[in-house]
Amino acid sequence: MTFYVIGISYKKADTSMRSKFSLSENRIDNLLNDAQRQQSGSMMVISTCNRTEIYGFAEHPFVLISLLCQYSNGTVDDFQQVGYVHKNNDAVAHLFMVGTGMDSQILGDFEIIGQLKKSFRLSKSKNLIDNYLERLVNAVIKASKRIKNETEISTGATSVAFASVHYILNNVKNISEKNILLYGTGKIGRNTCENLVKHVPENHLTVINRTLEKAEEIAQKLQIEVKHHDNLVQELAQTDILFVATGANNPTITLDNLPKNHPMTILDLSIPKNVHESVKNQPEFQVIDLDILSQMTDDTLENRKKYVPQALEIIDELKSEFIHWVEERKFAPAILALKNKLQEIKENELNYQRKKIPDFDEQQAEIISNRLIQKITTHFANHLKDETTDVDESMALISQVFQLQITE
Repeated sequence: MTFYVIGISYKKADTSMRSKFSLSENRIDNLLNDAQRQQSGSMMVISTCNRTEIYGFAEHPFVLISLLCQYSNGTVDDFQQVGYVHKNNDAVAHLFMVGTGMDSQILGDFEIIGQLKKSFRLSKSKNLIDNYLERLVNAVIKASKRIKNETEISTGATSVAFASVHYILNNVKNISEKNILLYGTGKIGRNTCENLVKHVPENHLTVINRTLEKAEEIAQKLQIEVKHHDNLVQELAQTDILFVATGANNPTITLDNLPKNHPMTILDLSIPKNVHESVKNQPEFQVIDLDILSQMTDDTLENRKKYVPQALEIIDELKSEFIHWVEERKFAPAILALKNKLQEIKENELNYQRKKIPDFDEQQAEIISNRLIQKITTHFANHLKDETTDVDESMALISQVFQLQITE
């Protein structure tokens, strides 16, 4: 059985292809149940908007590819076009890069480690995690934590939604006292709102959307106030900070619906711009558009690249520790078999000497022979641990010389 990762990601698969291979929680559950019934061995599944991957043991990667295609809408032909397969240490290296955010679409995105933990817990609840995968996932979690604590690769704004919140936190004084209005609940609006609730009081945050049901859905989820679209002008009169994420073809915020002589910070998160150009000319309004916010994200990502070498050093250290543990685990049965063989030789020799030598000092002979066995097995273990040793070749030679019966 070989350790594989098979999957697709944003690097080769576009949105439509990633959607084909996307797995809902229910489908992942069914896939793992199927693997459990087939006694497929240790396995873990990750499915996000940017990647879908299966980590597990199989005699051939097609076993895992078939499972993925069976429970998704992707086909084997689709997978051959955009999919990838890594095995053994390459698969280990891939999981380290994924779990630490180094392989994310946004460099240093640490959301993936939470998804990895969730996937691990689900597989473990179904007895689909062995010592190998548990040790590997724990090593990746440790690497992620160290990179987050020891480098600055996760700092700064990396999305328009986060950049907009980041901007007001850094540039608006007494943010907790300001009335904030989010106008529009599309994807960017929702993401902005989710970021906002982490930093501002709920009773100072209001959401308005042209479709009331959508606004109520996010307001209920985040426990914030929602207002009817007909109350927009009235709400704007009380607003200190306005997020515009309406995504309309024409401006939705103009001088006609904004209050006069009322200072306001306005962040336009829409494409095309949904705040009329004339608003920028009024001194009481400070308008921050996507050009400014995108520059913030570009600067952040450029800055993050400085910490990549430091992050890779941490990954290499913990990856090497894991691979060393795997190698030791690999030859441990051979060392045990050798030790048992030497014990057998010892017992036969002691029995012979008992009969041959009068007043045979059995206790002393036992001590000396046990020390010799320990020294011999230690020498073999050190040889197998050496980086220049071909472990498989050496184990085969030891097995042949001593006629060992090696049991995993």
